[in-house]
Amino acid sequence: MKITEVANKLNISQRAIRFYEEKGLISPFKQANNQYRTFTEKEVWRLQTIISLREAGMTIENIKRALSQVDNLDQEELQYYLEIQRSVIFSQWLEFKQIIETTDNMIELLKQKNSLPINDIFLLAEGSKRLRENRKNWKDKWNFDHQAITHDEHVSKNSSKYKDYEEAINITVQWVAPRVGERGLDIGTGTGNLAGKFMDKGIQMAGIDQSKEMLKQCHRKYPQMELKLGNFLAIPYLDGQFNFIATTFALHHISNEQKLLALEEMRRVLKPHGRICITDLMFENETKKELYIKDLHQQGKTDLVRTIQNEYYSISSSILNWFDENGYITKHRQLNELLNIVYAVPIR
Repeated sequence: MKITEVANKLNISQRAIRFYEEKGLISPFKQANNQYRTFTEKEVWRLQTIISLREAGMTIENIKRALSQVDNLDQEELQYYLEIQRSVIFSQWLEFKQIIETTDNMIELLKQKNSLPINDIFLLAEGSKRLRENRKNWKDKWNFDHQAITHDEHVSKNSSKYKDYEEAINITVQWVAPRVGERGLDIGTGTGNLAGKFMDKGIQMAGIDQSKEMLKQCHRKYPQMELKLGNFLAIPYLDGQFNFIATTFALHHISNEQKLLALEEMRRVLKPHGRICITDLMFENETKKELYIKDLHQQGKTDLVRTIQNEYYSISSSILNWFDENGYITKHRQLNELLNIVYAVPIR
């Protein structure tokens, strides 16, 4: 098939086809005598794939990586690149959603006050900007991809950070009290230890994690589980998808301000009356945190101090206040000096 035929068939320009060739994405056969390009069915399929990925917003560099996985028959890696793209698109969708909500607020202000005071515009714009930055500023400074292969072993041996781990997971499942036919989401699923407990009860579970290696380990343990690349700040699902959300030992990897955004995201993807269970390392308030760190210093436990200061242990009173202000009733239990479980059900 000649370049003119391919361009007509795929409804793109010959110039675009040559551009993809220059970038090394395609390599059609060239006749020795006149350098005319000849495209096989495989090359046409490859071009069609490139066009689709570009339409989805994927960069040339990422397309090149994705196609190399196709060539190597590496389905797992190809899925990873597609998941990255899906995650990017979802973040962009959330930004547009936020812009629409800000605009709606401005319209409402205009209706109420018959004007749009500059201070109100400033506050709305600042709020919108802060939310956007919170979504974009999160980084995996703990390198969970590197930790994935030894994660379960680390959990079983770590008597400080993962103290009472098994009991906490079992209580989380008990408090959620899932019913057959419900669909749950495990955020920061890691290797799927929590989700696995739900699936043992016949519950349909989905899991998200920002670490592709954690998701690989999870898939090997629970191949039937639905897994997506994502995080608390941009949950890669449309609104109203789940009956409950559960998360264990994960929320302390985002800042206190980001936690509030995460709670809004959880509520967004839950069905009406959807419930939330958060099991995490928490302090009651900032004063208790300071006293705890001071005590560790006095005991010479500087490694634990560094761990706490390198993470964002939740403040349980702030989380409970958010639930109270947003129409939830809560149940709260402290399992040890750091580990807490908060269960919330909306009453309106």
